Amino acid sequence: MGDVSSIAYDAVKMAVEHVLSKIREGKKLSTEDVLVLYLGTIVGDLKEIRTDIARLDHRIDETNKRIDQTNQRIDDIAKTLSARIDETNKRIDETSQRIDDVVKSLSTRIDEVAKSLSTRIDETNKRIDELARSLSARIDETNKRIDELVKRIDAVQATLLEIQKLLLELVKTWQSAP
Repeated sequence: MGDVSSIAYDAVKMAVEHVLSKIREGKKLSTEDVLVLYLGTIVGDLKEIRTDIARLDHRIDETNKRIDQTNQRIDDIAKTLSARIDETNKRIDETSQRIDDVVKSLSTRIDEVAKSLSTRIDETNKRIDELARSLSARIDETNKRIDELVKRIDAVQATLLEIQKLLLELVKTWQSAP
């Protein structure tokens, strides 16, 4: 397919140059000559569209890299939080063991420590829940942006297919004309 496009492009380029030489010589242009000039502008536009698509592909790749980096950071934060929770749980277990070994006269103090630790755990859980909600919202927003980019790319692709069909019809018409 690439060879055909290259050959078609070269043929259109030569035809446009021929028509341009007619214009320079001051000759009258036929309908076919005008169509060749118009086809030449369409081919130029197609090159620009292809360049834009390549640029968009690059931007999508860069966005995907950023999403991957964000996901990695989320995983790192989750691991860090998990380790901190495990450490907190370990300290709670150790504290509970020491409390069990303490004399009955310290039971009032043991209750106060347990309440304090429970409050800290609740605060930690609230922070974890808030972080999870925030990260989920950011991921949803990124997914929406990706969906919009995909829709735009699909629209450009459909337009390119329509242009390609028109070009093929023009080439067939041009070839069938005497």
